[in-house]
Amino acid sequence: MVTDASITLERIEGFITGFWWILPNLGIAMVVFLLFLAIAWGARSAVSRFFNYRGRPDLATLLAGSARWSIIVLGLLVVATIVFPSVKPADVLATLGVGSIAIGFAFKDILQNWLAGLLLLLRQPFRQGDQIVVGKHEGTVERIEARATLIRTYDGKRVIIPNSSVYTESVTVNTAFEQSRSEYDVGIGYGDDVGQACEVIRSALKGVPGVSDEPAPEAIPWELAGSSVNIKVRWWTRPQRAEVVHVRGRVIQAVQQALGHAGIDLPFPTNVVLLHDQTEEADGDRTRQREGWPAGDNPPAPRHLNEVTVDGAGEPERTEEATRLGRGRH
Repeated sequence: MVTDASITLERIEGFITGFWWILPNLGIAMVVFLLFLAIAWGARSAVSRFFNYRGRPDLATLLAGSARWSIIVLGLLVVATIVFPSVKPADVLATLGVGSIAIGFAFKDILQNWLAGLLLLLRQPFRQGDQIVVGKHEGTVERIEARATLIRTYDGKRVIIPNSSVYTESVTVNTAFEQSRSEYDVGIGYGDDVGQACEVIRSALKGVPGVSDEPAPEAIPWELAGSSVNIKVRWWTRPQRAEVVHVRGRVIQAVQQALGHAGIDLPFPTNVVLLHDQTEEADGDRTRQREGWPAGDNPPAPRHLNEVTVDGAGEPERTEEATRLGRGRH
C-alpha cells in the first residue's frame, strides 16, 4: 500500500531529478541573459552618444532607454525558450502578440504619450530652452520626457504637460525667431500735431537700449478715440521674455518723457455729469413730466452748472433757486 510519505518522497526526487536535468539549461540561460544585458548596455550607450553628439539630448535619453529595455525583454524571451525547451518560439511570438494587444489597451495613454514624445523629438517644433505657450501655460522648455513635456513658468513654477496634449494642441513658440515685435497704444490730444508726435516717438525709441534698429521702430496714427488720438507704437526686440518686458518698460518711459518735453498733451478719459435741471431751453416741453421733476405749469427753469458755487470748506453751496427747486421735487 502506497503511503502519503512515499508519494511526497517521489515528488521530491522528481523535482531534484528535473532540476539536475535543467541545470545545464539554467547555466546556458544565465550566460545568454548576461550577454543580452551587455548588448543592452552597449546599445544604450551607443544610441546615447550618437544623439548627444548631434545635440539631441532628449531624443538620446528616450531612444537609449527604449533600446535597452527592448533588448532586455527579448533576452528574457530567449531565456524562457532555453530553460523550458517545450516552449517554442512560435508560441512565444503568439503570446507576445496577444499580450501586446492587452498591454496596448491597458497602457493606451502611456503609449500615446510615448509616441507623441518621440514625434516631438524627431520633428523638433521646439527645443530645450525655447519659450512656448501651450493652452493656458507659458514658460521655458526644460526637457521632453517619454511621458510629458516639462516647462518652467516665468514665476518659477514647473508645469508637466502630457506629450499627447502638446502634440495635438496649438503651440506658440515665442523664441522661434531671432526677434519679436511688441506694441503699445499712446493717446495724444486732439489739438496736438499727430505728425510731430509720431516723429518724437520714433526719435525717442531709437535711443532705447534693446530696441532693434532693423526693422526700425514705428509710430502709426491708429484711432480717433473719445478723448484722444491714439498712436500705435511698434518696436522689435530679442524674443526672450525678460528682454521683452524690460525693453517695454524703457520704451514707455522714453515715450512719456519725450512727448512731455515736446509739449504734446497726454490726455486721459473724462466724463461730464449733468444734473437733471442743468439742461437747455431747447430740450422740449418742460411742462410735461420728465426725469428729475414732475409735470406742472411752473417747471424749473434751465440752470447752468456754474450756478452751483463752492464755499470755503470745499462743500457745494446751493443757491436759493436751487434750494427752492429741490424742495419742489419732494
